[in-house]
Amino acid sequence: MFEQRLAGIASRLDGLAFASLVAADGIRVESYTGSDQLGELNTDNLAVELLTQLKAISQNRGELGLGEVFEYSLATERFSVMLGRVAPNYYLMLVLVVGASVGRARFELRRAPLAFEKDLL
Repeated sequence: MFEQRLAGIASRLDGLAFASLVAADGIRVESYTGSDQLGELNTDNLAVELLTQLKAISQNRGELGLGEVFEYSLATERFSVMLGRVAPNYYLMLVLVVGASVGRARFELRRAPLAFEKDLL
């Protein structure tokens, strides 16, 4: 069920290397590999690290005056990585190769709660 949804998102994103539905504790629920360009990237550790950063920002949101954090992104020399909340305690992580459309990925990330929310509540 989740694999089909991830594959649907991947079909609309040129340059998607990896997509994963992860729980708030960083445990992978389902994933989709769209490219062999991941190399030795440890996607499980990446999800945990990004969720740790997102939680740290969320905990400080009162001091920062930001409000609730729904999305977090990171750009490196090899990848653009995006993490977005799709339901309470569940996130979608997208890993894109350099040159992929980050704007299109953000659009798909914002649409994703509609695809996942019913099954995750």
